[in-house]
Amino acid sequence: MHIGHSLPISASRNFVFNLLLACLFLSAAGHAAQKPADDECLACHQDSTLTSETSGTSRSVHIDADKFKNSVHGQVFSCVDCHTDVKVVPHQITPAKLNCGSCHSEAQSAYQHSLHAKAKAGNGASAGCTDCHGNVHEILASSDPKSRTYHANISATCGTCHNQKFVMERAGRNTQGFLAYQESVHGQALAKGVANAAVCTDCHGAHEILMAADAKSPIFKFNVPATCGKCHKGVQAEFDQSSHGQAVARGDSQAPVCTDCHGIHSIKRVAEADSPVSGQNLAEQTCARCHEGVRLSEEFGVEGGRLSTYLASYHGLASRRGSNIVANCASCHGAHNILPSSDPRSRIHPANLVTTCGQCHPGVTAKFVAARVHVNAPLSADTGSMVVRWIRRIYLPLIFVVLAGMLAHNFILWRFKLILRHQRTGPAIIRMDYSQRLQHGILLISFTILVLTGFALKFPDSWFKYLVLGMSENLRRIVHRAAGAVLIGAAIVHLGYLSLNHKGLRLLADLSPAGSDLRDLWNNLRYHLGFISRKPEFGRFNYSEKVEYWALVWGTIVMAITGVFLWAKVTVGNLLPRWWIDAATAIHLYEAVLATLAILIWHFYQVFFDPDIYPMNWAWWDGRMSLDHYRAEHALDTASVPEAETPDKTSDDPADGNKKAESEAGENE
Repeated sequence: MHIGHSLPISASRNFVFNLLLACLFLSAAGHAAQKPADDECLACHQDSTLTSETSGTSRSVHIDADKFKNSVHGQVFSCVDCHTDVKVVPHQITPAKLNCGSCHSEAQSAYQHSLHAKAKAGNGASAGCTDCHGNVHEILASSDPKSRTYHANISATCGTCHNQKFVMERAGRNTQGFLAYQESVHGQALAKGVANAAVCTDCHGAHEILMAADAKSPIFKFNVPATCGKCHKGVQAEFDQSSHGQAVARGDSQAPVCTDCHGIHSIKRVAEADSPVSGQNLAEQTCARCHEGVRLSEEFGVEGGRLSTYLASYHGLASRRGSNIVANCASCHGAHNILPSSDPRSRIHPANLVTTCGQCHPGVTAKFVAARVHVNAPLSADTGSMVVRWIRRIYLPLIFVVLAGMLAHNFILWRFKLILRHQRTGPAIIRMDYSQRLQHGILLISFTILVLTGFALKFPDSWFKYLVLGMSENLRRIVHRAAGAVLIGAAIVHLGYLSLNHKGLRLLADLSPAGSDLRDLWNNLRYHLGFISRKPEFGRFNYSEKVEYWALVWGTIVMAITGVFLWAKVTVGNLLPRWWIDAATAIHLYEAVLATLAILIWHFYQVFFDPDIYPMNWAWWDGRMSLDHYRAEHALDTASVPEAETPDKTSDDPADGNKKAESEAGENE
């Protein structure tokens, strides 16, 4: 029985076969269109190693399944949303390197203009996306406390590069900014957990970090107030209305902004002693940079000399003595709201001075505050400044004339009494002959000139500059070198004197170190400290005179050699390594300091300050030394002086002096 139409058996079989093929094709096509799931990717990539089926080699992978699923990417995207070239699992090709800008185009565009991108394009030593955000498979939202870009972690993230030596070597930048930030008020607040403490990105920006010289940079000079104002809104409002803020708005590059007063990375609290805006540092370190010199006076007519007039007042003097309550610049002018005295809002407007001064001086009246505070300022024409100028013009010459007269009067009396006392010293011997005194005089003059002209160069702001009588640098250099040549010449003459003159030969023999010198030093100290009762006896020269002489010889040799090196520095620098000049400069300076202080402490005691010879040892002037004093100081050499020279003896020959002394002694009897 047939129901409906039936197909032949062969046709029916073909239909079923074709239907099965179509189903298989559609199934395969559907499977091919389906993207690989994350679990399929992580089935391989979360292992510690993967083995390539084609090469049999192993390679490390860095995907943590849990961290990826908790990351910003894992919560929104699947693996193949980023790795779009992966179609099947397992894949036979290495996925192409990802470009963050394909999704984050705005951030990528900003980064391309930044210092980091330019540095990376130059030598590759710069931060990229993953350097700041971390492993691309583990990036967390910036709101996550564990994120590298979480507000509290920003400084540590930036510090991974900016606290490293390679930043200095490759990028030409130092690490001081990062280190200073850590010690600043911002860094300390962040360390204490203050949520809104300023971090690197608050000032420099995040992706588009630019040079400070770039007008688009938030740290460009004229943008700094607005940058700081993001946190310090009230302060910015005051600053914008102030004299400084108005000058900044006009584009005046000399006007100060926040960082000029507070610093950049090393911003300190006002109460901290090393803060540039602390009470004791404000005037000298901060305000004076602009308001003491003539720069503002010449260009804007703003009066200078503000620091000097402040320091001359009680306020300045007390501040330098460490007072932390005395008025400083901000006490009167304000800190951020500084305005000219002509502005009714200014703290120093005449109508407001009673209130301003009354903060420290209760009960002041308008009459008291009517006078100028910065008295004697250079450009001031007020009565107080003019009176002070006239007082100075009268008193300075008066002081000079009166003191010069006093000195002249006392010198006349001192000279007369000194000569009279020297004449009463009794019999004397010749301690230094004429030749020796002449050599000593040349040494004294040349050494003094060398000290004054040398230290005038090394310490140009010290009192030495007044002792060279206003010499120009060219003249000072000529005089210094001439004195050096004289000193070297005197040394050569002295060497000939020691070698060719019989007195010089004896002088050299008597000054030669002896084995008893150390023992004499020890016993002399013991005697003067009261440990022994007998004073040690010395020959013609004691140990202290020998030490001084040989120290002079050594110092002259050292100063002559290093001085010639510096004089002929081009020649020396061409023959020897350049550091020889630097070494010679250092040795020349420190040997000069040592020699000068040795003269003042050691030699001047022997000549001026020893109570036994006060007011001076005359041997350097006329060669004579009291016979009694000589016997007391050089007892072992007394036998070589059979007779004493009388005080009025003029000959330098000890034999002649002894004969005349004997003759005069007979007449007196």
